[in-house]
Amino acid sequence: MLELAEAEGETGIIDEIESQLTALQLEVNRLQLESLLSGEADNYDSFVEINAGAGGTEAQDWAEMLARMYSRWADSKKYKIEVLDESPGEEAGIKSITFKITGHRAYGWLKTESGVHRLVRISPFDANSKRHTSFASVWVYPVTDESIPIEIEEKDLRIDTYRASGAGGQHVNKTESAIRITHNPTGIVVQCQNDRSQHRNRAQAMAMLKARLYELELRLREEKLNSQMATKSDIGWGHQIRSYVLQPYQMVKDSRTSVERGNAHGVLDGDIDCFLEAALAHRVGVAG
Repeated sequence: MLELAEAEGETGIIDEIESQLTALQLEVNRLQLESLLSGEADNYDSFVEINAGAGGTEAQDWAEMLARMYSRWADSKKYKIEVLDESPGEEAGIKSITFKITGHRAYGWLKTESGVHRLVRISPFDANSKRHTSFASVWVYPVTDESIPIEIEEKDLRIDTYRASGAGGQHVNKTESAIRITHNPTGIVVQCQNDRSQHRNRAQAMAMLKARLYELELRLREEKLNSQMATKSDIGWGHQIRSYVLQPYQMVKDSRTSVERGNAHGVLDGDIDCFLEAALAHRVGVAG
């Protein structure tokens, strides 16, 4: 039809065909994304846990930058963010943070972000303006509900209480309302301190533990548990899934898919969809 329209000079038909092709391409792109987000837990909300690697203030600042990146990304999707646990650094940044992202397919989008993230920059904390490399780990797992049977034996749990950290002054929690739960068979540790009620913190921590155990089961099914756990345990060289270089040039590159972007600051402001889509496609391709 396009050849005939061009031969006859029918510009109206040409415009209509081009419009239909554009609409078809958009529909194909939508269906392709739908196929990438068809995992068992992809429709669920997500927990995101970030831990600073070795390196003190540098790594802790990097962990906070990552938390901001995911928060900005979630905001762009109109997702809700709730901080469940946060351990601030001594001088700047954070040692660790756990937050919940609530929104359509939050886990499906973020599930490939688990791993070590590497930052290269001129340190703002170095008086000699030397270039530093910092690492932080990201761990993503789905928020489960009562429809998913997760059995947890009380005898397998170690439950500790402690005082929640804070900015100081009147806001510091004077009671031991924060909860840390250790699941002895797997070594999984979760903690929550966002509420002044110990009971509510315990309930939230148990929900996080169930989610971690469910995510563990999903990874066992995919036969990738060993490599994933190794990535989580060693926050350093050779294990990063993505590198963010701010000096001497700007570049963010994913080591799994080779996708790269020159606008590093845009990525750190939450523009990460290109990396998420490529990682999902790569994961589906490997599984296939």
